[in-house]
Amino acid sequence: MQRAQIVVVKLGTSVLTGGTDKLDKAHMVELVRQCSELKKQGHQVVMVSSGAVAAGREQLTKPCGRSVIDKQMLAAIGQGQLIHIWQSLFALFGINVGQMLLTRADLEDRDRYLNARDTLTALLNHDVVPIINENDAVATSEIKVGDNDNLSSLVAILANADKLLLLTDQEGLFTSDPRKDANAQLIEQVSHIDDELRQLAGGSGTSLGTGGMATKLQAADIARRAGVEVVIAKGAGKNVILNCMSEQLPGTRFLKLAAPRDGRKKWLLAGPKSNGQIVIDDGATTAIKRQGASLLAKGIRAAKGEFYRGDLIDLVDLNFQLVARGVVRFNSLEVDKIKGCHSSEIINLLNFDYGAEVIHRDDLVLF
Repeated sequence: MQRAQIVVVKLGTSVLTGGTDKLDKAHMVELVRQCSELKKQGHQVVMVSSGAVAAGREQLTKPCGRSVIDKQMLAAIGQGQLIHIWQSLFALFGINVGQMLLTRADLEDRDRYLNARDTLTALLNHDVVPIINENDAVATSEIKVGDNDNLSSLVAILANADKLLLLTDQEGLFTSDPRKDANAQLIEQVSHIDDELRQLAGGSGTSLGTGGMATKLQAADIARRAGVEVVIAKGAGKNVILNCMSEQLPGTRFLKLAAPRDGRKKWLLAGPKSNGQIVIDDGATTAIKRQGASLLAKGIRAAKGEFYRGDLIDLVDLNFQLVARGVVRFNSLEVDKIKGCHSSEIINLLNFDYGAEVIHRDDLVLF
């Protein structure tokens, strides 16, 4: 018997509407039935549900535009309707649900991140299915995660999930766009995400949603680094959720990587956006990637962008490829002054010293 797992199921707008401008409630109840079966098997289920804007549009009697304000209004109207539908459908199977609305700000702040994690854990412990969406009615571009694909990867980290199912209108990741190329082949398994693979992913698949295959690839990359297996599959497929739990699963499977054990490092993967870059030389790149070293001033070539002490910044190599992300102990001007210098020289250059490390290994997560 398969061991109990925490499974995050992300449902895109195209899955919930069947490509129309209204929610497909018949298909929604089928998805709920499969989630109910997962719970009978001993698994715990978390749902990340799109569809608030579509639900809101369905409620209006006159046409509405597609500006940010219009979408926020529709989300305000539709979010209550969407959770009511999910609540009614899960109740058919005797399952309670709980709603969580998140923004990036809830994930960037360490205390709010921990509060969200505790709420999510409490819901699961009480056998409640959390239904999560971005708080689109109030979120602005500065605090939006941006799409429910990436939100679902962050939720998977919050929930300490085993598996993330990204259900969409495509069967998975293909060697080329299957809508344009009849010879496109499904990629059944991915163990490494590189630039070539990213080039296979295009923009938004439909006018109804905000995410395309590119955002799903981003989400998969984040989640797998936190030790979560990811599957991209067609949400309209028969028993798709149940089949994703089997060995003969549909779609594309992304193999998980070794997860950081430290909860703070998982937060670095899930939460804050990078506020800048530090370019590091080959020696520092090797030391950080293979020896678990901290970042010292000696290995720094340049500071890019404006950042402050305590900000999360990206470390990139000489080819500007992302190496790691971490919390910096100096601001961008100070890093620019001490780059290439020995640690013992810092106090003479700055007249103060926050320590020998520009970023300590405990505040660093590898990419």
